[in-house]
Amino acid sequence: MIIEDDAGLRRAIERLLSLSGFDTHSFTSAEDPGAATWASSARCLIVDIQLPGASGLAFYEALPQIRPPAIFVTAFDGPANRQAVARAGGHILLAKPFLGRDLLDAVRDAL
Repeated sequence: MIIEDDAGLRRAIERLLSLSGFDTHSFTSAEDPGAATWASSARCLIVDIQLPGASGLAFYEALPQIRPPAIFVTAFDGPANRQAVARAGGHILLAKPFLGRDLLDAVRDAL
């Protein structure tokens, strides 16, 4: 599952994962209808930290306690975001722009 407000990046992630054999479902914000329901059954989440409305971290922390692994992405890499991702139980934080290979490696590692 992908939650990314940047349409171009969201489509690129969808294509990359699809070509690599993964099924995807995407949302533009954490508040999109069905996002929490899909997240509960997803095997892995790719979530932008900076989203309109609720942040990606707030969305992830609000999920029921047995959460799927999450790969967070952000254009604002730094110690504060890395610590927040670690506290939330996120799997990894990738700084934008990131290589497709790095994202695939993170997804495979999370699964």
